[in-house]
Amino acid sequence: QVRLVESGGGLVQPGGSLRLSCAASGFTFSTAFMTWYRQAPGKGRDLVAVISGGGDYTRYADSVKGRFTISRDNAKNTVYLQMNSLKPEDTAVYYCHLAPDYWGQGTQVTVSS
Repeated sequence: QVRLVESGGGLVQPGGSLRLSCAASGFTFSTAFMTWYRQAPGKGRDLVAVISGGGDYTRYADSVKGRFTISRDNAKNTVYLQMNSLKPEDTAVYYCHLAPDYWGQGTQVTVSS
């Protein structure tokens, strides 16, 4: 069965960096679009970044463009989210997603001084 396991979250100061990972199994990873979402306290779940199976197509939310980078390693069945210049408003639970409706358990990112 499909399994998505996120890791790499934590507490970081404003301006800092984190790299999230999502280890995937149970499907053909190399052909699957993968997406990162986030959900801030009291808000809905928002798309952060998408990457195609081959990694040649990516798309970002306007709020993270130029600061976050999505990438993947198909040999390791893992998708990454490199987050730089973090802001307090980036605080959220970050989720890995596979269409149509597969989600990981999420990893908490807190940006605070």
